[in-house]
Amino acid sequence: MSLAARPGNFGSRFHNHLYESLGLDYVYKAFTTEDLNGAVAGIRALGIRGCAISMPFKEAVIPLLDALEPSARAIDSVNTIVNDQGQLTGYNTDYIAVRSLLANEQLSSDTAFVLRGSGGMAKAVAAALRDEGLGNGTIVSRNESAGRALARSYGFEWQSFDAIETSATLLINATPLGMTGAQAAALPFSERAIASCELSFDVVALPPETPFIQRARELGKRVILGSDVAVIQALEQFVLYTGVRPTPELIRAAADFARLPSKLESH
Repeated sequence: MSLAARPGNFGSRFHNHLYESLGLDYVYKAFTTEDLNGAVAGIRALGIRGCAISMPFKEAVIPLLDALEPSARAIDSVNTIVNDQGQLTGYNTDYIAVRSLLANEQLSSDTAFVLRGSGGMAKAVAAALRDEGLGNGTIVSRNESAGRALARSYGFEWQSFDAIETSATLLINATPLGMTGAQAAALPFSERAIASCELSFDVVALPPETPFIQRARELGKRVILGSDVAVIQALEQFVLYTGVRPTPELIRAAADFARLPSKLESH
């Protein structure tokens, strides 16, 4: 299962496609909730094997768990719960996904970047940037206390959004801006900032082509998609839940299926 403020169908389609392909007796279902305590208690009481955790629950869920795996503890953010006979352990597969995608870009250690956001996903991105050796970075957030704390934790600078400089090589959005819903048309950075960067990275998975990514493509920039983050982190969740690592062919097939528009979305 998964818990999110705005449940999508990517995770459900990805996991369920793999379960069916591999003949595994699992089912994945997405939910939203206004009672996080009750939802987590239900995971334990009903023997649900695991749960993906999305915004805005990635930090709030921590006190409700029995243990944290080292990556989740270091980042103080959870995106996956695994239930082992009533013992709930928190993991963070976002970090694994983001670091893998950054490593593919082979960025130099002096690459200037701006990361917008200060929540759970921003923490995973900041940790991955640091661990890839990138130290020339600025955190931008509307929440000054959270933004300053995140920047301080990872050795970066902080700026308010209104004072943001526009000379960064890498721009990363780790906020819901551009996600389907009320903020669907929003850009996380100014046109000038996008025009001056070389690489644009949006962690928003739905829609895969956010306004930020669309504008970056129009300007000829390299891009990293949130849907790619979603595939890698979902795969690592799948392995945690089942103990099975699918073949690359099965992973590609599940990702392609998950990206297809549903019947509801096509009407």
